[in-house]
Amino acid sequence: MDTFLLAILIATGTYALNARQQRRRIALLARHLANYQIEKLMENLTEGYLRALGESEPQRRDQIWSLLTTTESQLTEQFNRFTAEFSRLDPALTRVSRIAISLPLAHQLFPSAAFDMRKALLVHAQGIDRAVRNEAGRDARDKAFTLSAELFLMQHTCHWFCKSKTIASARMMARHQTPYDQLVASVSPETRKAYLALVNG
Repeated sequence: MDTFLLAILIATGTYALNARQQRRRIALLARHLANYQIEKLMENLTEGYLRALGESEPQRRDQIWSLLTTTESQLTEQFNRFTAEFSRLDPALTRVSRIAISLPLAHQLFPSAAFDMRKALLVHAQGIDRAVRNEAGRDARDKAFTLSAELFLMQHTCHWFCKSKTIASARMMARHQTPYDQLVASVSPETRKAYLALVNG
């Protein structure tokens, strides 16, 4: 009985610590994102891409692609500013555990099994910027596909920071029907290389 009660106490304490840590991280990220319209711009881009891809008239489709370049530029500019602002945070606040499930203080207890969210955001900022500038010379459809993957992977990292990798991957499947491995495979080679080097250690 004593062992059972001890197990319940440990489980309850772990849950409480974990929930508090997650609330703090969500609040931290939300506080910095509140200064920007990144989520709204992402939504506008996603909807715009779907409209363009569903348009049968070439002239109208090209017009939509052209209009979306302004939104892409705004998103890049705002995300770069957000990344610069976030990079000034104390490193102790930006460590992310590589352990798949959420454990309280895992990034402190196992520092070698953690990565820096500030560096991850920089990888994403560079990837988004590359995709918007279209350094690879992709056509409009492939550019939209690559930029969408860059944005969704960034979103996955934000969920990972707030919760865990497992929850982030589950949310990506629920929202975009995209497995994590497929998402990583869909970003640019430069992003993929830098991202995997960071998150895998």
